[in-house]
Amino acid sequence: MTAPLDLDQLQSFCAIADCGSFTEAARRVNKTQSAVSMQIKRLEERLGHPLLSREGRTVTLTHHGEVLYERARKMLRTNAEILDHFNDGDLAGSIRFGVPDDYAVRLLPVILSSFQRTHPRIAVDVTCMPSEQLLEGMKVGRYDLIVFTQGTDQNFGELFRTERMFWVASHGGRALANEPLAIACGPQCCIWRKDAMDALERSSLDYRIAYTSSNATAISSAVLSDLAIGFLPESALQPGMRVVAEEHKLPRLADAQIALMRGSHAYGGIYDALATHIVQSMGNLEPQSQAAAAE
Repeated sequence: MTAPLDLDQLQSFCAIADCGSFTEAARRVNKTQSAVSMQIKRLEERLGHPLLSREGRTVTLTHHGEVLYERARKMLRTNAEILDHFNDGDLAGSIRFGVPDDYAVRLLPVILSSFQRTHPRIAVDVTCMPSEQLLEGMKVGRYDLIVFTQGTDQNFGELFRTERMFWVASHGGRALANEPLAIACGPQCCIWRKDAMDALERSSLDYRIAYTSSNATAISSAVLSDLAIGFLPESALQPGMRVVAEEHKLPRLADAQIALMRGSHAYGGIYDALATHIVQSMGNLEPQSQAAAAE
């Protein structure tokens, strides 16, 4: 009978894949770098294929490494679920959580506050940053869990919500009458901006980027002040905004995909508690498009 794979080796392997560094991976799994290197050597010998490619200080997955990574993550998750099933203790600990400020207005007061009431022994340390910076932070081990808004093109982004994107303007404002149309949006790395600009180019509408910020509050302020129009997903709409009706000839925008990403260690226990709460709570959020349209 073939002996099972070593979960400890798989944990170290996934940590290296996540951060691209033996040194950082060793820190994450609380081992020496030489111990981690030996684990990977034994894992590669066991499977009969190279799993990691080393070029200078850069470490990437080989084809066989990519195949293993997906399956190793599943094994680590299953292991955590089994341990949770037989653990009768109260959940306690701390979680480093990142969320784009596009969603912070609704996530923080509604979802995280209710989580703290039901899980008082779990401390959630929250950082609000654009999705691109959150993804970079995950790579260097800054977060345990993040919500991000770029869909699941990243490894192990768990897509859990898709929302309509809406053009929005200030209720009672005149920004829609501007020629060219003044737009408030995120920086060039923002996927929402790219989608919106592509849609505008296809529509041949005359526009200009009037306000650019990586801070969602600043963009919303430009819209609410009637300085420009903007575009937001349904859960980020705010009182004082109105959804721009189709008769204004603005192009349809691609839907927003909201996903959750975990570190390779962040399965089971406190991490599943927070992840499940976020997914369920965002699924139960009341639609705001009608309310915004009626403002």
